[in-house]
Amino acid sequence: MLKEQIQADLTDAMRAKDEVTMRTLRMVKTAIMKYETSGEGLEADDAKIISILKKELKQRKDSITQFEAGGREDLAASEKEEVPVLEKYLPEEMPREQVVVAIKEVIEQVGATSKADFGKVMGPAMGKLKGQADGALVKEVVEELLG
Repeated sequence: MLKEQIQADLTDAMRAKDEVTMRTLRMVKTAIMKYETSGEGLEADDAKIISILKKELKQRKDSITQFEAGGREDLAASEKEEVPVLEKYLPEEMPREQVVVAIKEVIEQVGATSKADFGKVMGPAMGKLKGQADGALVKEVVEELLG
């Protein structure tokens, strides 16, 4: 289970005095614990942990953009160090070419013909590609294909 792997890697990072990995995995563990204590008897399974990891990764990328825009390269560098640690636990995302093929199938299934059908395509496309492709990429491809 992913939760045990994160704990084991945190222990290894502590032994190796790897500050970046320790800092990042502690934040992930905190996010998992926050989820598990937010409701009655919730247990974070691998799918939920992947969701948490994706959220953490998105926060890092957003922070990097904001820090760079604000001229805070020191803070951006700190966030950039954490990105590969988080990506290590995420499944590899589907290449753009496969996303295009999958979305073309959805467009055909729902009978979409124009940009007005964007909403009819996005729901099924996100359902089909959940956990396999980034939502921003799916949106971009749908807009291109319906363009």
